[in-house]
Amino acid sequence: MSISNLDQMVELVKSKPRKRLVAVYANDAHTIEAVYHAIEQNIVDATLVGDEATIQKVCKELNIDVNKFTIVQEADENKAGGKAVALINEGKGDILMKGLLSTDKYMRAILNKENGLMPGPKAVLSHATVIEVSTYHKLLICGDVAVIPAPDLNQKIAISNYLINIAHALEVKEPKVALIAATEQMLGGMPACVDAAIISKMADRGQIKGALIDGPLALDVALDKESAQIKKLNSPVVGDADCLVFPNIESGNVFYKSSTKLANAELAAMVCGAKVPCILTSRGDSAKSKNYSIALAALMAK
Repeated sequence: MSISNLDQMVELVKSKPRKRLVAVYANDAHTIEAVYHAIEQNIVDATLVGDEATIQKVCKELNIDVNKFTIVQEADENKAGGKAVALINEGKGDILMKGLLSTDKYMRAILNKENGLMPGPKAVLSHATVIEVSTYHKLLICGDVAVIPAPDLNQKIAISNYLINIAHALEVKEPKVALIAATEQMLGGMPACVDAAIISKMADRGQIKGALIDGPLALDVALDKESAQIKKLNSPVVGDADCLVFPNIESGNVFYKSSTKLANAELAAMVCGAKVPCILTSRGDSAKSKNYSIALAALMAK
């Protein structure tokens, strides 16, 4: 039976061996609280790279036992990323997590050609989000909402495979993938439609495995059976999508933020394609969202 909410995902991860997490510039309360909670849940052991005095102060304010963490001193946020990535490359961590530093500095450490976490020159880094929203009957696994501005065909194929892998980890045996466009009509003048049609045909011919894939699909028909019936669409994906592949970062990011800000959705998020799962949440995200993200990364870590 597939995982239908994020709390079930956490329970699934609890039953697996603990993973080792390295948090970059973990000087903020939300990161420390989320990591501590994951330690208490028996999900991870954790190393915090940051300013030790600040970390100790935050732990005292939160009434958290600072001895639960291994602390690596680095007060400079520009150097903290490199130091955390080095720990991963030395085999001392299975998951990287962003703390109180900007996304560009975090990504720069991951993408560093000499000392970063890229497995090869052709690797595709992509952001994946698992969203739990009360108005939909299952979890939605979405990409890309934060890393690739305008994915090309090959990047969309990589995104699709990342989402499929996450769905399998969430025990969805044959996930339904919707390739989102502004319309479900096949319009040659819209690149999103053309790419979606190519990827759908690749899946039909076994070039992308482990899922049912359809597109182009407008968002309404991907998520709502009644809309699909009105438009006379007949597909196992429509109205029941597990995964949404967005045509560009604007559409994905608006959907992600609309879900959280207007529909009170909960989420877990990570970057796929590096040597290890890399947790990338907003500095303003709640400790709860960060805790869910740690659980997702632990689920996907080797």
